[in-house]
Amino acid sequence: MSHGNIDPDTKASRVEAFLSSTEFVNAIIHDDGLAAKQHLAAGRPIYYGDDRYPEGVIKKYPDGHRQLVIVTPDGEISVIQDL
Repeated sequence: MSHGNIDPDTKASRVEAFLSSTEFVNAIIHDDGLAAKQHLAAGRPIYYGDDRYPEGVIKKYPDGHRQLVIVTPDGEISVIQDL
């Protein structure tokens, strides 16, 4: 079976299991920011949460400008405001 044909409920269960795994939690706790820096250096934006903006996530571009965005369940990104 290809990954594109995974039952949505099965896929959701796998995602939930991953997000609650010890490995994921440890990776978040001990994150040194290296992957984010590498993405920015390669010209790709990064996304991160900020408690000051609970209504969305921050999209930071390689040039340093930031936007507050929301991401729909189907992956569509909408800009709320420039920061």
